[in-house]
Parts: sequence; C-alpha cells; structure tokens
Amino acid sequence: MKTKLPPASVALETCTPRMIALGLLAVLALLAVTGCQSAATTSAKASPAGVYTLVSVDGKAVPCNLAHEGAAMVVKSGSLTLNPDGTCRCLSTFCIPPHPDIQREVNATYTRDGAELTLRWQGAGTTQGTLQGDRFTMNNEGMIFSYRK
Repeated sequence: MKTKLPPASVALETCTPRMIALGLLAVLALLAVTGCQSAATTSAKASPAGVYTLVSVDGKAVPCNLAHEGAAMVVKSGSLTLNPDGTCRCLSTFCIPPHPDIQREVNATYTRDGAELTLRWQGAGTTQGTLQGDRFTMNNEGMIFSYRK
C-alpha cells in the first residue's frame, strides 16, 4: 500500500521566508535598542575626572577682556582638574591692567547628580555646573565659564 503525501502547502512555502526575515529584523532591532541603551548608560555614568581647559568666559574666547564688578580685566587662561576622588582644583591667570598677571588657585570638592556637578570651594561658596560630553560649564558670580576636556 502506497501512501501518497499531500503536496506542501503553497501558503506555507511563501510564508516561511517572510517569517524568517521578520524574525531576523526583530532580533536586529532588539540588538540595536540594547546597544543604544548601554551606550547612553555608560556615558551618563562615565567619570567626569580629567583636566578641562578654559575656552570661554561669557561667550568670549579666552584670552579675552571682561568687566566684572566695575573692574576691567583680561582673562588669559584657566584649567579645572576634576579628580576621581571628588576633589578638584581650578587655576586661572588674569590681569587687571596695568598690573602684572595674577595666578589664582582654588580647591574644592564636587558631587555629581547626573549631568550636574556641585563644587564646594574651600573658604568660599558653592558653584553649580553642567557636564555635556567633553564640556563643563559653570556660572560663577554671574559669569559663565566654559571648559573643554
């Protein structure tokens, strides 16, 4: 007795490649979403530690002439070093013409909440700053200081 198998379903034959393609697309989409999420999480948790160079004050590229609290000054350079242990050091060089350059060093501790950094200066007050990629910006006594790592 011969048993004849029914022919394969035409609908099943055309559906199978589509199912495989849709499955592969779903897997690729899942991998892409997972990859993007871990990259965003990594950058949000990345250490802010490093040396940041002062690039502008109140939107003016350093070196620049400024007036602050009635005094004309020239901001010549600056740096902000954020250490992994939560301490930092800010160095700046400026002058009030016709006087010679003044180099100022101040130390602080910092805490981080997402992109926001709070700097607590030794012997002075507190400054809020924001990290965006390799840039750190802070408002210090009404002047906007922008640093780049």
